[in-house]
Amino acid sequence: MEVPRTRVITLGTAGGPRFWRNTDRSGIATAIVVPDGFYLVDCGQGVGRQLVRAGLDPARLKGIFLTHLHSDHTVDLNGVALFSLTALQHRCGSPVPILGPGDRGVLPPPSPRAETAPVPFNPAHPTPGTEVMFRKLMEAHATDINDRVLDSLRPSPTEIFGAQDIEIPDGSGYHPNENPTPDMEPWVVFRDEEVVVSATLVRHPPIAPAFAFRFDTRDGAVVISGDTAFTDNLVRLSTGAGLLLHEALDFEFMERQYQDRPDPTSVASLEHHHKSHSSIADAIRVAEQARVPRLALHHLVPGTVARERWLNAGAGFSGEFMVPEDLDELDCRTDLGGRAG
Repeated sequence: MEVPRTRVITLGTAGGPRFWRNTDRSGIATAIVVPDGFYLVDCGQGVGRQLVRAGLDPARLKGIFLTHLHSDHTVDLNGVALFSLTALQHRCGSPVPILGPGDRGVLPPPSPRAETAPVPFNPAHPTPGTEVMFRKLMEAHATDINDRVLDSLRPSPTEIFGAQDIEIPDGSGYHPNENPTPDMEPWVVFRDEEVVVSATLVRHPPIAPAFAFRFDTRDGAVVISGDTAFTDNLVRLSTGAGLLLHEALDFEFMERQYQDRPDPTSVASLEHHHKSHSSIADAIRVAEQARVPRLALHHLVPGTVARERWLNAGAGFSGEFMVPEDLDELDCRTDLGGRAG
């Protein structure tokens, strides 16, 4: 059988802004590897170390895509940018794109569980998008960067990377509070000689916008759901793909975590998980409706649940069901399994 040109590597498969104990799973990050380099989707905790362990040379980084701006998806963007400067000096004048959500524009309403109105952090600029976030991250390291620019004659990270906010199509009906996930067709956000990347809006309140991405390659297509509850937009994006990487949350675990905690913070947190994330059954529903031949779970919450539990819950899927470990390689070809198309 012909070896595929495109590989999908699960660099990190745990979700959630915390340090999970008793697990080898790193924070959420995925690499789409093509013959002349790789693209990185999300920059969860530990992604730099995982790139090294996967044998991926930072000099071959072709683009970074952020599904949304929660910290467990962005926390090590900082490290990737700062620690790759030497390897990526050849990208001066042709910066590596960083594409992600733009400024939300307005704060979300507070939880109805709030007993007093919460005070937002950084009220002068409470909802920065990808472009501003990246610039602020680099500015926070100005002491380090200027030492290297002035003393070692290194380039600035803003010469190596080009952070951009993804523009949502006009006429979509999108509004961060009133209509964060309008029914819509996917749209192309990036293309080069190896991939065409499409996006759609998914449902992950209160954050908005939140994206899922589809990478169409010469071998086939892979869709990465981002964090989302079930949405028809994701079904539409996934149709015809060879592989769907979908988030999954163990709601039974969450119910146990909060069952004896009636305080407003705990109640609001549990309500957030139910309205903003997917069960295994939700992930299967997307894959079945899109007729995707291979479904892989990642962004696992909690990151400590035994793999067998996830596998047992997915036994009813009619295609190939996978719960990859970190650094596993997956196939996105559409000619396997006979279901896509």
